[in-house]
This record gives sequence, C-alpha cells and structure tokens, in this order.
Amino acid sequence: MLKAAYEWLDQRLDITPMWRDLADHEVPEHVNPAHHFSAFIYCFGGLTFFIVVIQILSGMFLTMYYVPDIENAWKSVDYLQNEIAFGQIVRGMHHWGASVSIVMLFLHTLRVFFTGSYKHPREFNWLIGLGLFGVMVGLGFTGYLLPWDNKAYYATKVGIEIAASVPVIGDAIATFLQGGEIVGAQTLARFFALHVFFLPAALLGLMGAHFLLIRKQGISGPL
Repeated sequence: MLKAAYEWLDQRLDITPMWRDLADHEVPEHVNPAHHFSAFIYCFGGLTFFIVVIQILSGMFLTMYYVPDIENAWKSVDYLQNEIAFGQIVRGMHHWGASVSIVMLFLHTLRVFFTGSYKHPREFNWLIGLGLFGVMVGLGFTGYLLPWDNKAYYATKVGIEIAASVPVIGDAIATFLQGGEIVGAQTLARFFALHVFFLPAALLGLMGAHFLLIRKQGISGPL
C-alpha cells in the first residue's frame, strides 16, 4: 500500500529525483568518520541541525499548553509538567536542548575557524553562520523568561541591563526588549512573539541559505 501511494505521488510530483539528488550527493573522504577519526569534528554542524529539529518539534508541543501572560504563564508550565503525559520529558528536552544547541554551534564555529573553512570562497557563508549564532543566542535569551518565575525574571532584568549598557543605542535596545519602562506583561508578550515567530523565521531563512551555499560550494578540505 505504501509503495502504491509513493508511486501515485511520484507520478504527479516527480519526487524521486529530488530525494535521490540529496541521497546520492558525494561526501568528501576527509569528513567520513569511517575513514578518518578526526572527521568527527565535521559532524558538529549536522548535530546542531539535529538538535534544532528537536527544539522545533518540542517547542511546537509546548506552545499547545503555554499561556503567554503574567497571570497564567507559570501555571501553564506547572500544568504541562505535572498533568500532561510526557510533558516533563518534552519540556526537559527543550530546556536542555537550548543549551546543547548553543554549545554544539559554538564547537562548529570553532571548527570552521581553525580549519580555515571561512576563507574564499566561503566568506559569505561564514557571515551567515555568525548570524545563525546570534539568532540562537537570542532564542535562548527570549525563551528563558517564558516560565515567568523568579529566576527567569531577574535573569532577564540583568540581561536587559547589559543590553542597556551598549553605547548610544543601549537605551533603545532595552526599551524595545522590555516593551516599555519595566520588565512586565508587555515584556513577556514580546519575548514570546520573538521566541515563537520572529527568531524562528530568521533561523529557518538563514539555515536555508547556509545549506544552499554548502551544497553549491561543497565542504571545505582540511588545512
């Protein structure tokens, strides 16, 4: 039955060439762990992508129960953790995955730098990668406030105060992040919108451009 369904779709959408183009793409020998143990350092990017996929899926589950207002935010998180089947597991995956994804992306960035993979003709992809790093940090920062507990509240206040110390534009950044003069209901709503809509859109766009350039330019060789 699955074969018949696939053939029906393939006749109309011609999907076989698309996935075969991906599956048959040759991987350079120096990034194949089966041939070189040092090739594992080239896996950091793929591992980061895998964790990001988990973050997206777990985040979609969490938004089904989370309520982004100061009266119900923590109550919804508590309900998710204690009343919903597998809720504590999914939230734990999302919570720890945020830290792991940034660590893996940092390791990937170090690998690119120390192997010289940012050099010609891959300078533009290096800039996209730096943009991805900034978006990932932004996702971690905005997501930290959402449980709306004491730790999240005061950590966010410290983060906004750091942003406010930026010369010239610091006050404007702080006002934008807070949505006003204090960390309150508007801040929570704004962080939720950034975390769920704006930053993920930027992340997906940059990742798409990143992968397209990798496919076009290939994986850089070792030094």
